Amino acid sequence: MHTNKCELCNMDATYKKELGGVMRFYCDHHKKEGSEKIVHIIQKTEFQKLLPLLSIFGLIAILTAGTTYIQSDFSAMNIMMLFMAYFFFVFGAFKVVNLKNFAEAYTTYDVLAMKSKTYAYLYPFIEIGLGILYFFYLGGVYRDVFTFVIMSIGTYGVWKVLSNKEEIPCACLGMVFSVPMTKVTLFENLFMALMALYMVLMYLQMGNMAM
Repeated sequence: MHTNKCELCNMDATYKKELGGVMRFYCDHHKKEGSEKIVHIIQKTEFQKLLPLLSIFGLIAILTAGTTYIQSDFSAMNIMMLFMAYFFFVFGAFKVVNLKNFAEAYTTYDVLAMKSKTYAYLYPFIEIGLGILYFFYLGGVYRDVFTFVIMSIGTYGVWKVLSNKEEIPCACLGMVFSVPMTKVTLFENLFMALMALYMVLMYLQMGNMAM
């Protein structure tokens, strides 16, 4: 049975190639010319592949619920603010832990990261910054517009990969865990973009009511 990881992205390896007397392992996306398909591979179910990502979402939901209970503020706006705060902080922290591998993977599908590797390296810190802004209710509508823009760009990149039926690793957990790019990733980005848009609309509505 085979459990080796791709040396470039930490996904389960499906190809191997001997280079300089050393056996190298690669996933479908990073396979090298002349690589040999690995026959005996432990097949994971879709649930097993997505378990790390789903577990993180569960953790964020628990943190959000716990904080709203402590604050005794169960308003929809407060719940969304806290969810987005924990989402950006937790996901950003995972990306920072394995920054180099995250940046390499992110440049394979995010349209801005493709044009600027500097942006790929800065993105985890942008997420952590947004998490702090949401947690302390800072930035207002400008924060939400910015969030909507970058999450929409991310959504487009994921949609493009899925529509082309490409099999690449998802960099959402900073390559700390081996997570494939799926519709769950698309939903994650779209959901955050729509929450940010909702907050923008709420701010605009409150502004109109104050006039």
